[in-house]
Amino acid sequence: MILKTQNLILRPWTEDDAECLYHFAKNPNIGPIAGWPPHESVEDSLNIIKTVFSKKETYAIVYNAVPVGCVGLLFHPDTNHWWGEGAAELGYWVGEQYQGRGYATEACEKLIKRAFDVLGVEKIYATYKNENSASKRVLEKLGFKFYAELNNVDYSNRPFSEIAVILEK
Repeated sequence: MILKTQNLILRPWTEDDAECLYHFAKNPNIGPIAGWPPHESVEDSLNIIKTVFSKKETYAIVYNAVPVGCVGLLFHPDTNHWWGEGAAELGYWVGEQYQGRGYATEACEKLIKRAFDVLGVEKIYATYKNENSASKRVLEKLGFKFYAELNNVDYSNRPFSEIAVILEK
């Protein structure tokens, strides 16, 4: 499935994207704030494409033919939390040099519309770390509302709190 917005193409990740993914995902300012470790090699990125990014409704955010980020809807059991029947979890990130241009919001808007109009989703949840003010702003622009504060553990087994938000159809 390929989705188009005014500025972006959302398309499935391919193995050919591994080098580009590594370029953005090795940045320590990207993964840890979202709860995943920076990629350590192109092979690491290729493995992520083959596993995590191969799930249905997970898309490369492509700008000018370059995959600059990722947006996806996760469904149980692949979600970080159990949100209930008819629910999905939204996740996204954009490479640091492409942040602040509205691409995360634009990509999420398209996927949210698909979730509600085509996939039959009734509720979409998302989470962000307290210190991730950029992600908070994206979710506010999308109309998400506070749901709960959660305690969690990141990839290096460090505890942290995160805010869960909800958007209902």
